[in-house]
Amino acid sequence: MRKSLMLGAALMVAVGSGGCVSSGKYQQAVAETETARAELERVRQQKNALEQQVKTLKDSNGKIIAEAELAQAELQRIKDSRDKEREGVEGRVRDQEQKIKELLTQHKTLRQDYDEAKQRNETLTAAVNRYQKELKDRQIGTPGALALPKAPMMPVPPAPPTAAPKMPAPPARAPVAATPTPAPAPQSAALAPVNVNTASSNDMVLFLGLTKEVAERIVSNRPYKVRGELVAKNVLPKATYDVIKDRITVAP
Repeated sequence: MRKSLMLGAALMVAVGSGGCVSSGKYQQAVAETETARAELERVRQQKNALEQQVKTLKDSNGKIIAEAELAQAELQRIKDSRDKEREGVEGRVRDQEQKIKELLTQHKTLRQDYDEAKQRNETLTAAVNRYQKELKDRQIGTPGALALPKAPMMPVPPAPPTAAPKMPAPPARAPVAATPTPAPAPQSAALAPVNVNTASSNDMVLFLGLTKEVAERIVSNRPYKVRGELVAKNVLPKATYDVIKDRITVAP
């Protein structure tokens, strides 16, 4: 471009000098001017092409940047979602672990309750079997049957040879036992058993022959599901229970 300007200036000087330039030089200058003009046009086209490429690259760069930003945002969203899901999973895992611990504790408690209930059931079953056997023995009059204590016999002095045959002495009054034993109930009491879950302590003293202290202890340890609980709960001695068991009930 600079060269074509110089040639144009030289041509103008030559023309201004009064046409002293020869035809050959003029043609040469014109040719060089055309060449410079063509070169200028080619450079201008290259410039436009480069500008178009730069624009295209800028557009591509903008698209790439936008896509990169979208990808980064999506990656951040996925990361946040993963972190949130992981926190939720960890929270659920902690909840499940806590529930497992609670269930294990409940299972242990239930196992202990089951073992205690099983032991009480075995104790009550053994007591019921023993009471049934004793009742059966008493009914058939076999040795070892449970019976009320009898009064001891008074000793009889020896009779002289000529005296009449010995006669048994009248029975003496039975001594008082260390542990109060209920008196036998009348026939009418057997027809109406005393409910140890509802009867008052005075009724138990009156109809069962218990002491006031024992009757109040029965009342304070209510309710009873079976009669054998009076022995299982250490409310009554076994001997006392054996005497009154046929005259009591726990039915509502």
